[in-house]
Amino acid sequence: MRELLRAYFSRRTLVSLYNLFFTLSRKLLTSFPLSLLMPKSNDGDVAESEAVPLLDLAKPSLPISFPIKALQDLKSRSYFDSFHFQFNRSTVPLRRDSDDLPNRPRVLVCHDMKGGYVDDKWVQGCKNDAGFAIWHWYLMDIFVYFSHSLVTLPPPCWTNTAHRHGVKVLGTFITEWDEGKATCKEMLATKESAQMYAERLAELATALGFDGWLINIENEVDEEQIPNMKEFVSHLKKVLHLSTPGALVIWYDSVTVHGNLQWQDQLTELNKPFFDLCDGIFMNYTWKESYPKLSAEVAGDRKFDVYMGIDVFGRGSFGGGQWTVNAALDLLKKNNVSAAIFAPGWVYETAQPPNFHSAQNKWWSLVEKSWGIVQTYPQVLPFYSDFNQGFGYHVSLEGRQLSDAPWYNISCQSLQPLLEFNEEDNKDIIHVTVDAREASFNGGGNIAFRGKFKGDAYFTTRLFKPHLQLSSSPITISYSVKSDETSKLGILLSFSSPSQETKSILVAPQDSIRRFNDMFLQCLATSAQTVSEWTVHETSLVMDGHTLTEISAFCYRPDNSTKSAEYVALLGHISIKDHVQSQQKPETLLPASPWVIEAHNIALVQGNSGFKSLRVKLEWRQKDLEDSAFPKYNVYAENVKSTDLRSRKVLEKPISETVFVGVAHVPAYYVGELMVESDVKGVRFVVQACGKDGSWAKLDDSPKLLVELEGLSFKDSS
Repeated sequence: MRELLRAYFSRRTLVSLYNLFFTLSRKLLTSFPLSLLMPKSNDGDVAESEAVPLLDLAKPSLPISFPIKALQDLKSRSYFDSFHFQFNRSTVPLRRDSDDLPNRPRVLVCHDMKGGYVDDKWVQGCKNDAGFAIWHWYLMDIFVYFSHSLVTLPPPCWTNTAHRHGVKVLGTFITEWDEGKATCKEMLATKESAQMYAERLAELATALGFDGWLINIENEVDEEQIPNMKEFVSHLKKVLHLSTPGALVIWYDSVTVHGNLQWQDQLTELNKPFFDLCDGIFMNYTWKESYPKLSAEVAGDRKFDVYMGIDVFGRGSFGGGQWTVNAALDLLKKNNVSAAIFAPGWVYETAQPPNFHSAQNKWWSLVEKSWGIVQTYPQVLPFYSDFNQGFGYHVSLEGRQLSDAPWYNISCQSLQPLLEFNEEDNKDIIHVTVDAREASFNGGGNIAFRGKFKGDAYFTTRLFKPHLQLSSSPITISYSVKSDETSKLGILLSFSSPSQETKSILVAPQDSIRRFNDMFLQCLATSAQTVSEWTVHETSLVMDGHTLTEISAFCYRPDNSTKSAEYVALLGHISIKDHVQSQQKPETLLPASPWVIEAHNIALVQGNSGFKSLRVKLEWRQKDLEDSAFPKYNVYAENVKSTDLRSRKVLEKPISETVFVGVAHVPAYYVGELMVESDVKGVRFVVQACGKDGSWAKLDDSPKLLVELEGLSFKDSS
């Protein structure tokens, strides 16, 4: 029943049904639970977030993201007392140029995937490599994390990766049904209470590092409290803008200025007073063809702040959503207003064929064809990407595999390539995919090039669309390739001169550049070294006053290759640094400031077959630095069986004895269950700092901490 409601009924219809059923249930005194008759919202399914483990949030456990469900918890600030708070902070700042929204039609994407807080609730990641992810950030300006809890706090993985790509992230404040009406009555009781709750929301966004709120009031509000509702919205905007420059408060088209739950589907005198108080309005998605134009006329100079909703499930949306979502997008672009794409997880939730990865790329290609690319990156140096999409089947470091376990952690997603979608099943062309199953140079991603072409042919495809202005300082380009001698791969760089002239430079191995000298402004030979079956190429150039506008892959064969032979090459990473950055060595990652690393909440649990399980929270910092200086840390553990627990070099023994535990994006990590043999006397933890440029500190030079197990008493495994 819920699935049928979800697929075919609009929100307006659901509200009417709810009111009808609620009235009948009271009159007839039936015992039917309303939850079986209809969903709480247009979401249909019971949110998987309801499956968040019931636990004492003040006690140590694997860090999770979770919403605030009660107004009292928002008021009391109890969230900040949870064990999980420090793990939920985003550590990737929004790109500097992204503080102000661009003066053009924009794309807002509202997450709404299975109710939220599914695999993404596990802050340190989980083992479901088939979890939901988004990697088309270059097609959006704003990302909203949505659930049906009162206060939806975006898991830090989404904020980290969205910020990395220049996309703002909003949480959701929502009230619904009779419970929501009671919440509003309490929240808006006085002007002071409205201001206080606004300040609580602003505090949460600032503390956790995201960029504002979608305000969704989907219940009736007493008309006499509307002035306090306006105060709540305006005060939230004021406080947020002071604490977080560029922050946004967006109003959802639901309740009117008279307090009625009456979706307008366009900008009217009934919702415009709220629009005037905030940074934008998200229109309900059951609008008609003429509404975008009419809304733009009402908005005037603020027409780009009108985000017309499109439900990807197609529930009452213009054009039907799903695989015809471009019909609505085209109309909105034509009328010069912005788009709000709701529930792109439709591709994942409905298991669109042939598989999620392919279907996701195909669906987002519709958005690109309709709207175009809206984000350019990189814009500053250093630039580094290993094409990691935030999930995979192994973890590597410089070609050496650290782990062969499947994993999911969107925080690990690096800058994503802008690969062009090609649905043709043609074996005589080169197919380009991000393929996490293949070997990786770093992390768990790579770009695979597979197909056939004639020996004297070549193939190019875009990877990135930067806007990188260069000076007289040299830049160093490096990239890693895994292939045989018959499949060659270079990097093609496109520049725009101050006079808008376009120039291209090919970066390729020495034995290939003579062949292409006449095709490009310049062909630069690379120096090469072999690292764990990967060839790392590097070269330097100066392009003073030019702007790097495109980075492409250049696939070709050596002169004497067999025609129409199979072409296979893996691209492991791309890095661009300026002269100073390129001179830095991995060991210089660790400044002279000494490290402090501590263990807290240590617990030992008796296991089976002679094993015991260690639980411990690790925290580290540099004495002279207030904040973490690194975007991520690799955490390792080494068993110590000898009674001599004195420090020694980590790698005196084979790497297999130093086990990769996980990745941290804050200077803390909770080890939830580290199995150790009964004769182990202690566990030595090592924290390896990783730089923005893809470099990392040597393990021997990294901070270490020995946790001695002898003398620890066992705790109840529950």
